[in-house]
Order: sequence, then C-alpha cells, then structure tokens
Amino acid sequence: MAATARQRASTQSAGCAVPAGSAAPGPRRTAAGAAQRPGALPGDRGRARPLSDLKRRLDESGGGSLPEYIRRQAALALERAERALLGNQYKVSRFVAEEITDTARYHAGISDLSLRLNVPQEEVDKRAREALGEMVAAQSRRAIALWDRLGRYFSRAYRLDVDTSRFTELRELNTEHSLVFLPSHRSYLDPLVLRPALLANDLPLNHVMGGLNVSFWPIGPISRRSGTVFIRRKFDGDEVYKWTLREYMRYLLTKRFNLEWYIEGGRSRTGKLRPPRFGLLTYLTKAYQSSGIKDVYLVPVSLTYDQLYEVSAMAAEAHGEAKTKESLRWMVGYVRAQGKRHGVAHVTVGRPLSLAESLGGEKDLRLAIQKTAFEVCHRINEVTPITVSSLVMLAFLGIEDRALTVPELAFILTPLVDYISARSLPTAGGVDLQNPQVYRKALDTHVESGVLQCFDKGGTRVYYLGKDQHLVAAFYRNNTIHFFVVRAITELVLLGAIEAQYSNLEVDGWIEAKRIRDLLKFEFFFSDRDTFEHDMRREMGLIDPEWESNLDDPKLAENMLDRVRPYLAHRVLQPFLEAYEVVADQLVHTPLSGKFNEKDFITTCLALAEQRRLRQQIASSESISSELFGTALRLARNRNLVEAADGDAEGDLARRRTAFAAEIRTLVARIRHIRGLTQGRLDQFREPGILPEERDL
Repeated sequence: MAATARQRASTQSAGCAVPAGSAAPGPRRTAAGAAQRPGALPGDRGRARPLSDLKRRLDESGGGSLPEYIRRQAALALERAERALLGNQYKVSRFVAEEITDTARYHAGISDLSLRLNVPQEEVDKRAREALGEMVAAQSRRAIALWDRLGRYFSRAYRLDVDTSRFTELRELNTEHSLVFLPSHRSYLDPLVLRPALLANDLPLNHVMGGLNVSFWPIGPISRRSGTVFIRRKFDGDEVYKWTLREYMRYLLTKRFNLEWYIEGGRSRTGKLRPPRFGLLTYLTKAYQSSGIKDVYLVPVSLTYDQLYEVSAMAAEAHGEAKTKESLRWMVGYVRAQGKRHGVAHVTVGRPLSLAESLGGEKDLRLAIQKTAFEVCHRINEVTPITVSSLVMLAFLGIEDRALTVPELAFILTPLVDYISARSLPTAGGVDLQNPQVYRKALDTHVESGVLQCFDKGGTRVYYLGKDQHLVAAFYRNNTIHFFVVRAITELVLLGAIEAQYSNLEVDGWIEAKRIRDLLKFEFFFSDRDTFEHDMRREMGLIDPEWESNLDDPKLAENMLDRVRPYLAHRVLQPFLEAYEVVADQLVHTPLSGKFNEKDFITTCLALAEQRRLRQQIASSESISSELFGTALRLARNRNLVEAADGDAEGDLARRRTAFAAEIRTLVARIRHIRGLTQGRLDQFREPGILPEERDL
C-alpha cells in the first residue's frame, strides 16, 4: 500500500476497509515537528475494521451512503492514530454536518418538524443545514495553533495560576464521558485563560459555545476553526434552530467531545456570580436524554483575576451607560490594553457533577435543570479563592470615604484573616495572608491602576478610594463575599435579638435568619435549609463557643455582638440592601394599575439612588446599580409586589408594597448601626509610633 506523505487514501482489501498512512518519517520528521506543521504527520495508520462491521455500524446509526461512511471513518481513524502521537489537545471534529444529516434520524426529525410547523420539508431541511453551517466548529490544527498563539498574546497581561488538584479525576472521567466545563464569567479573556490550563493538563480542546456578537473578522473565522461554536443570542421562536442545536449537541456528546459555556450567560457586572441561565443546560439535558449515553459530567470552574481592564466599563454599564458594541476597532483597543501587567489569573476546578444523578431524583425536568444549575453555581463559589485584592477592597468599602494608614488597614484585616484561617477558606495562589508585604504590594498595584489614591504630604501616608471607583472596588470585593454572607446574616440576627428582646435566641434567631435568607435568595447562592442552619450554628460557635450553654442569659445576644471580630454585615450586605430599599420605596410610589414598564422603573431608580447618594442617604455609589435594581425587582415579582395578584382585595397590593419597604428599611437600619460600631472601633485604634521605614511603605 503506497502513498506519499500528503496523501490519505482508503482502500478495500480482503473484506476490510483500511485507512492508508504514508511513508515512515525521516530522522527529522518527528511527531513534535508534525505538531508544528498541522496535517503533515507521516507514518500514521488507523486500525483496520471488517467491512461487515462498518455496514452494521452504519445501519445502527440510521443508514446513509456506505462509501461516504467509509471515507469518513477512514479519516477519523487516521485522526485517532495521529492523536495518539500528538496528544489529546488535537482531538478535532470532522465531517460533523455530514454525520448529522446523513442519517435516518435527521430525516425523520425534518419530517416531524415539517408536519408540526406546516412548512415544506425542503424548506425545513434548508434552514436546518444553514443553521448547522452557522454553528458547527470546523476545526483545523493550523487554526488551533494560530489561536493558541493569539491567545497567549491577548492574555499576556496575566500570569496563570492553576489549581491542578482535580485534573487527574477529570482525565479519568473523560475516558468514558463528555465533560461540560461551566466557568464563571468575568472577562472576554476567560476562554483564553481556561484553554491553556486544560491543554497543559492533557485534556482535549473544548467546543466553546459563544455568541454571534463576537464572531466578527478576523477573530470569528479563526476561533471557529479552533473550537468555538457560534450561536445566536436569541432564537426563542425558531423551532428549526432549536432542534438543530439539540442535534448538534447530541452529536458532540455521542462522540465524547467536551463542551464549554458560561452558566451566567454574560459577564458579571458586580464581581459575584450572576443567576444562572437555563437555556443551554436545557438543550444539553435533552440532547443527553436522546443520546443513549450513560452520563455527562458538569465541571464547575472558578476564574478570578487580580485586576481586570474592563471593570471600569462594566461599572459604567451598571450605572446605566450603554454597552460598547464588540467590533474590530473595539478589539484592537482591548488587546492594546493588555500590554500592561494586571497580575494573576486564577483557575480553580470544582467538584464535577453527574448529570445523570442530578436529574435522576426529580420528576419535574424543568425543576431538575434549575436545581442542577444552582448546584453548579454553588460549587463554583465553593472553590473561588480569596484574593488579596478582594480583602483590601472589603476594608476600604466598609468605611465609606475615609482614608486608611497601613496600620489601620492591618487593624481591620488581621481579625478577618484569622476568621478565614479558622474556616480553612481557599486563598488564591497559596499566598500568606499574614504577610504585611502582600497588602503593601496590593496597595501599590491599586494605586497604579487608579482604584486607590495615595496622599503622603501629612507625615503619614494614607490611602483612599479614587473618585468614582466604588463600583470598580466592589467588583474585586464581590469576588469572594459569598464566604462571608452567613456571618453577615448572623450579625443582623444578633442585633435583631437585642432590638426585639428574643425570648429564645436559638428559636427566634433561626426564624429571623430564614427571613433574611429569603430576602436575599436571588442575590446569593444559599445552600439547602439544613446546611444553612448548620452554617449559622458554625458562625455562632466561632463568635462564642459556649453560646448554647448560655441561652438563658438575657444579655447573650448583646455580649456575642460585642465579641464579633470584625464586623462584616455592612461590608457585605449594605450596598445590596440599600439598592433594595431604593426599589422598595419606588414601588410604594408606583401606580397600582396600568402597565408596568421595567426599563423606565430602573431608570427612575437610578436617578433616585443618585439623589440619595448626594444627600448621603446611601453609603456608597455601588448601590447605584441597574443590576442590583434588577435583582431587587425580581424579588418583588416573586412576592407579587409589581402587579396585583389574582384575588387581591382593594388596597392589598399597596399594603404589601408598604410592608416590603418597611422590612428592608429595618435591615438597612441594622446595617448602619453595625457600621457605626465599626467606625467606633476604628476611632479608638491608636497607631504605634511611625517608624522611619514605615514612611516608605
């Protein structure tokens, strides 16, 4: 069987279909060299298969053209042989459209759609093939190599820090199952950061589901040929497109390709996880159920950055400014901005989740998908590491516009670091949070970026938040505040117990904790009720290990609140609750009848919040956020506060709105009380004598 190094032929001999390889490599034509010259690997040979076996497999797949099937199988066999030499990263999909459309299943689906939609089969088939052509990632090794080089250039501002503790488990799972990577979404750079982390740990390229809005030239064509699947942003009414996407995902699962998309749908504007989107997970679930495969594993991934170039733009969007449209000009500016060092990008993989197990115990598929999505988000938060930047911003955002010296910053953060250590919470890059130099470096970095300002003309250097930088600072802080939410709720419960004089802190406090949890359920990803109660008890025990033995003490709540180090309620929850208060108050003044216009309502809330900030009725401009108002409005809808509910008597809606505003106002008052306690402690702090070397910090 003779063939040149560039020829790939399929011959039939003795009842076998044999994909032909090429001449043996010369001394300089190694597999490594071939990896640099995609498509030029010599001497590869696929495994021979009996013709009868190929016929049987074709019949099992739904029929089609035998010669075309043999041609495709021959090429795929060669791909597998080459991958054995080049590594898993070169697992690419070939003949995708042909393998999907050349089956009885495809034609049956087209026929069914034609009947249901009352559209001619030819038209349905045409639309389905056009959709496939639009979305299928036509991978090539040359494009993969080019995209990798571009990716390294685009993300050059960051050093990559990858937690590799779960990659052995992922590789083992991937031998039998598709993996679906679901990262948090912080930046346009996210896929370029995750990709090298996977390849360096011998995992194949993912098929990344991306929006058509970023498919412009030249990035679109290159990324499509290296694994990006471009899908339309909206296709609710297009049944043909929906069916085609499900069939494509089914194909990828049956061929054990890995997938990737962002479960939040879009980049976070606040720095914390957004509520999950269920669309693609629903398509994946239905594709899995129709595929006949045993399981698919969902892989939560946390992506965290020390600094992000685009945070300022996202903060402006949260204030109501229009989002800049992606384009070639936009991309050039974005790439240029990456020439400046922005620190470290942290990649951490969470516990993989079996889709089969997640769906198995729930009869309602829609509910099962929602629970699965929230569990993925919970597992992302679980492994999101605490960064030094997030702690520094947590300190500055808890004191309004006050400047801090380095010793004052240490006074605030030292007990917080002790708390983090007591809970064994994950920290980014394994940095020593007890080391003062770590914070000095973070201060210098944020001064350089403009988030912080430095004043050194009064004898002692002080640092403070820069003008209009509150939302930017909040983005970094919010990366890790989910670890502190239960502690913040505990502080509010203790203060509530003092105000209401609870007869039993354990019983009444638990009722109050559940009420606050319900109020914040759309803002944070809480664990189930039993785990939440366990977490509350843990926090009470960290404050006072003997609290359960002293439940009869009428001063228990007061004594416990005094022992809290540091206070976190205002640092964690104040911006959210003050934003909720704006929405609640505006609802009280919104007409009870007529059509509710959400866009106009949010615009009004932005103006009201801006006014309150000018009057110092809101502690920080981070509460002036369309994203926070949107979440508060979602809670209001959940409580039937936007429009009258069926069976409402006259005045019921107005009473519910007033009660809602009062509920939030009570919590905001508690938050401000705790903020006052924090200010009092800081006022009492006396700095040690300023040493000469401290003046140079």
